Amino acid sequence: MASAASSTAPAGARGAVQGVAPLRAGQGTSFILRRLHSLTGIIPVGAFLFEHILISNASAIGGPEAYARQVTFLSNLPLVFFLELFGIWLPIAFHGLYGFYIWYRGEGNSLEYPWSGNWMYTAQRWTGGIVFIYIVWHTFTMRFTGIDLHAYPGASFGKVQEEVFQPALFIFYLVGLLTASWHFAYGIWLFCAKWGIVSGERAQKRFLTVCICFFFLLSGVGLASLYTFRSRPQQPLMEPGTAATSSSASTSGKLVK
Repeated sequence: MASAASSTAPAGARGAVQGVAPLRAGQGTSFILRRLHSLTGIIPVGAFLFEHILISNASAIGGPEAYARQVTFLSNLPLVFFLELFGIWLPIAFHGLYGFYIWYRGEGNSLEYPWSGNWMYTAQRWTGGIVFIYIVWHTFTMRFTGIDLHAYPGASFGKVQEEVFQPALFIFYLVGLLTASWHFAYGIWLFCAKWGIVSGERAQKRFLTVCICFFFLLSGVGLASLYTFRSRPQQPLMEPGTAATSSSASTSGKLVK
């Protein structure tokens, strides 16, 4: 998940103090794979994070019914399995695994040359690793274990609550949210700098400020969503008008302490 960003180092960091050494651009297949890695970080992986945090999760702020409507909408998209496979799972797998390879091949020196860009690049590597583990775990538990939310979208709010009510998993959710928000927001800056969309030291510094503000937006909306899941009465894993599908139905109406 770590994006190559070396060539965008501020001018003052070049020369005697190099910061993060440039990742090898490569030729042929290596060049194409690095370009695809950079591109998939924005489309479709970044688009997925944008939708997941700012639209789907944000809908939970409106309550269980609003969240269920959003899950229903996503579940009823045409060819939803293929959209997930080619628009989410495979791109995330490629971006994450190739990102680990770039991390393994890269050369960082944040302790020796601790200018801010170097530390941010190091943070991008570590957050990428954490986010990859979090997304794989979160997707597996939400999509492939327990009740099928595509078949029973009304149970979606309660299924998330079952996890965030557990202290350890709640902390994992917090870490996953913050690292995903940072990795995506700073990844936008890396992408625009690397592809020449934003060039020049002054323009890049200004755009970095915009991306950091975007990080706070993502984090704020995500934290508000988590607060909603934790503060609402626990919902049963059931569809309206049906029998409860989980023992959690017995806890309906119980507030989190």
